[in-house]
Amino acid sequence: MTSMWDLPDFDEHEAVHFVHDRTSGLSAIIAMHSAHLGPAAGGTRFWHYADRQTAVTDALRLSRGMSYKNAMAGLPMGGGKAVILADAKYRKTPDMLAAFGDAIESLGGRYVTAEDVGMSDADMVAISKRTKYVSGLPVEKEGSAGGDPGPFTAMGIYLGLKAAVQHKLKTDKLDGVRVAVQGVGSVGGGLARLLAKDGAVLTLADVNHDRAVQLAEELGGKAVTAEQIMGVEADVFSPNALGAILDDEGIARLDTGIVAGGANNQLAKPGHAEMLYDRGILYAPDYVINAGGIISVALEYLSEQDGSFCDVNEVRKRLRQIPERLMEIWQKSDNEGVSSAIVADRMAQELIGRG
Repeated sequence: MTSMWDLPDFDEHEAVHFVHDRTSGLSAIIAMHSAHLGPAAGGTRFWHYADRQTAVTDALRLSRGMSYKNAMAGLPMGGGKAVILADAKYRKTPDMLAAFGDAIESLGGRYVTAEDVGMSDADMVAISKRTKYVSGLPVEKEGSAGGDPGPFTAMGIYLGLKAAVQHKLKTDKLDGVRVAVQGVGSVGGGLARLLAKDGAVLTLADVNHDRAVQLAEELGGKAVTAEQIMGVEADVFSPNALGAILDDEGIARLDTGIVAGGANNQLAKPGHAEMLYDRGILYAPDYVINAGGIISVALEYLSEQDGSFCDVNEVRKRLRQIPERLMEIWQKSDNEGVSSAIVADRMAQELIGRG
């Protein structure tokens, strides 16, 4: 494998831990990009990778994105991410989760985890039995934040998408606005329901086509295949599945004026931001628009640490700041003549002391 320091996505990461537990079969990577603002925080992904170098690249990119996301959300947390390497059958055992919890505990609070792709609330509860450095656990008190971060992520994306429509299309209404949603799981599905209430015209797609068809029937939209969704004529394309879909081919296929969705690392390479800008497509930087989930779990964790009550209204207040940040980014992009991704990166790098 190529040396860690030579990988394109190695960005002065402070630590990268390779974890293997022979007894349980656990293989995992915990990447910590920055602890400038606080402990490195970011979810754990359970995924089957084609090879281990791909898993390392994913951990490096995701952890850097978390540094930027937490900084831009105004949270006193650094950026980290973990990936558990699943086998082809995605077998996950209690012993494996226990070993992973022990690995997190061994870092002494330098990394705080939460739920991500392939992990569940129950998995987080299992991990929490071995370490206290975990958030996103089921809510125990009425009116408290916490639990599944998906709905908070969906709400933040919804607010950011509305801001994008206002900036690009010069309207504050979604009635009749055509939105193509890629991925209708917890986040994408929640977003679609919010958009439908506002009268948006929806086209949905998912790798599980039946799920997209069922939701389209429920919401009065239409479903297309996962292969078709990026070419759908729409006012907004909203990617809410896995990342790196905005590459040369993907951008060329787009028939939209706005890209605003919750998938992490949507840009395959940094230069693809300029391709979107040159085509006149307004881009909502992913780590800004999809920050709702980490806002929820971070505030839950911080409240737990100081023994205070984490009011869900404080989370909602912070979610309303997402469109404000996006508007600031787009205004600077317009004034400086550079892509919104470059503007956002510069702002985040200043916040983590790397400007």
